[in-house]
Amino acid sequence: MSGEATLAVQLMQRCPALTLRSESDDDRAFMADLYASTRETELAHVPWDAAAKRAFLHEQHALQHAHYRANYVGAEFLVIEAQAQRLGRIYLYRKDGGREVRLMDIALLPERRGQGMGSALIEALRQIAGENGWEITLHVEPNNPAMRLYDRLGFRLIENRGVYLFLGWNGAVPAATA
Repeated sequence: MSGEATLAVQLMQRCPALTLRSESDDDRAFMADLYASTRETELAHVPWDAAAKRAFLHEQHALQHAHYRANYVGAEFLVIEAQAQRLGRIYLYRKDGGREVRLMDIALLPERRGQGMGSALIEALRQIAGENGWEITLHVEPNNPAMRLYDRLGFRLIENRGVYLFLGWNGAVPAATA
């Protein structure tokens, strides 16, 4: 398969149980709540009430969203769905036909985590990247539970950037057996 089809189309062909569609204004509240669900543990010991935490996390989401839109022009900002139900998001960026695909973000609702959907999407992305000679890169916090997944799927440290680790997969590492 060539790199001409969008990554969303290529991923859906390999993960037929999932639908990926472009984010719309109707998704804003869902996306803010999804983002908040990924940061709740960090705020567990902050002495704010639930409303203050929610407001803070929604503001953080708005800032992240603005940063991504400003710095990753042409990225695919995708909603992950199954049976017309929103389950999460995946953000992908491939600059002007380059050989690098940036996995900017992948997040699933708490009740959907650990069921293999994220693994399936990343494995499909690895297949597409491998067939096209692309590298996949991403940033992740060292204490993020997804580190185990990235390690299992053959992502390796490129650079420690302080708060984030910059990881990459270039097809040289054998596919995961799990």
